[in-house]
Amino acid sequence: MRWKKVDGSGGIEDRRGQKGTGGGLGGGMGGGGMPPLGRAGGGAGMLLILVVVVLFALSQCGGAGDGSSGLSPGLDPGPSADQTSTPPPEGDNASEFTKFVNKDVQDLWQQIFADSNKTYNRAPVVLFSSRTVSGCGQASSATGPFYCPSDRKVYLDLTFFNELSRRFGAPGDFAAAYVIAHELGHHVQTELGIEGRMRELQRDDPSRANDFSVALELQADCFAGVWAHSTYQRGILDEGDIDEGLNAAAAVGDDRLGARSPEQWTHGSSALRQKWFRQGFEAGDAGSCDTFAELG
Repeated sequence: MRWKKVDGSGGIEDRRGQKGTGGGLGGGMGGGGMPPLGRAGGGAGMLLILVVVVLFALSQCGGAGDGSSGLSPGLDPGPSADQTSTPPPEGDNASEFTKFVNKDVQDLWQQIFADSNKTYNRAPVVLFSSRTVSGCGQASSATGPFYCPSDRKVYLDLTFFNELSRRFGAPGDFAAAYVIAHELGHHVQTELGIEGRMRELQRDDPSRANDFSVALELQADCFAGVWAHSTYQRGILDEGDIDEGLNAAAAVGDDRLGARSPEQWTHGSSALRQKWFRQGFEAGDAGSCDTFAELG
């Protein structure tokens, strides 16, 4: 990926070197359970209407903010990641890379929202070492990157990039970029009200709680793909980058991580995560990301 250093903080809250305190992990999207929200009326039909309305509004501006209609479904993403991957940045370069991706992703969503006469409030990305305290409780590097809707921040221990490459077999800088874009996709859902309504539905229908969670996670994958489309349009992708993103999406599928039964899934299978990342990438349109429509 052709990234460059950005001036200023880049929306990063750097807590590395600080010791976190607090109770057990309250959870976060992409990294665990969620704190309960207040109960509200309504059912799945109301959520689907909400999703369709807000995504249709966003779709009118095009995924890259330039009126484009997306890429051909038959686009070849290039050679496999293991042939062309650029290693994920290490050391201070990892924080600079995160700053770039964070700013670039949120610049895109800010433009998409503005084109639909909506206000997008940017989410800080918190860098920490080992553990820290979030609005969802105490966060640990063992949890992995996550988004906390309570304080509307993304939490990331940069050592996860090395884990992604070495432990999960998903090397490459764009694999790391996919992770960041996915977590920021959760913030987009919070900004649109999708996340809050989904949590209410989980409380109203606990038997389908995992189904709703999977739909939310797959939509965040699709939103990451929408951003990836914009990087393609702007010519900042290297050969093999999209394969790196697809490989990373597969690496964190529930079936790959040991949850073999679909009833146990909370994030979706490797195939589904790849499918929806590719959907966002090829369409370049947030309106193509209505994963909830498949719930029935």
